[in-house]
Amino acid sequence: MARIPPDYRFETEAQARGALRVVGVDEVGRGPLAGPVTACAVRLDPARIPPGLGDSKTLSAARREALCAEILAVAEVSIAHASVEEIDSLNILRASHLAMERAIAPLRADHALIDGNLIPRGLDCPAKAIIKGDALCLSIAAASIVAKVTRDRIMVDLAQQHPGYGWEANAGYPTKAHLEALQNLGVTAWHRRSFRPVHNILYQAVSVTC
Repeated sequence: MARIPPDYRFETEAQARGALRVVGVDEVGRGPLAGPVTACAVRLDPARIPPGLGDSKTLSAARREALCAEILAVAEVSIAHASVEEIDSLNILRASHLAMERAIAPLRADHALIDGNLIPRGLDCPAKAIIKGDALCLSIAAASIVAKVTRDRIMVDLAQQHPGYGWEANAGYPTKAHLEALQNLGVTAWHRRSFRPVHNILYQAVSVTC
């Protein structure tokens, strides 16, 4: 069955209720064992929407890169992160929402369309949560693409500093190769210590040295 592309109806509905600055928001990086969580907020110009926007997970890396460049050229875009330290101290959900709040703030939004089923509690504007929003809403789809491309680039850079974990390919997700590297090479400063596989390796190390 053909996939139905996202559309602009959520933005139009918000504008019909008086919102002038509607942004779509998504985050990338909840599942990895390493690296920050990255959020993006996008305010599209309805007259200049790049064709082919969709859920970033359904697009090839080359297509995401091309669309990211197009989005940055025609839309208002804000990117923000929550650090590994914030993930470990707050928990991954709250850190993800913090990154979203940081991404939204510079765009002076008066309505935010949030991917998922929860609205970050620190927003300064009304918001609507949209489950699978990156597949339904054009602004969220655009945000998902920019967030994914941005975070993947960060992990490629970190892979050069910490070779062996395969971050250039797995973006920090718990692949078999990444888990084996954790056992063999140990934990880096970029690993999330609150995540069980990392925590278990650190606990093992402490047990061995005690």
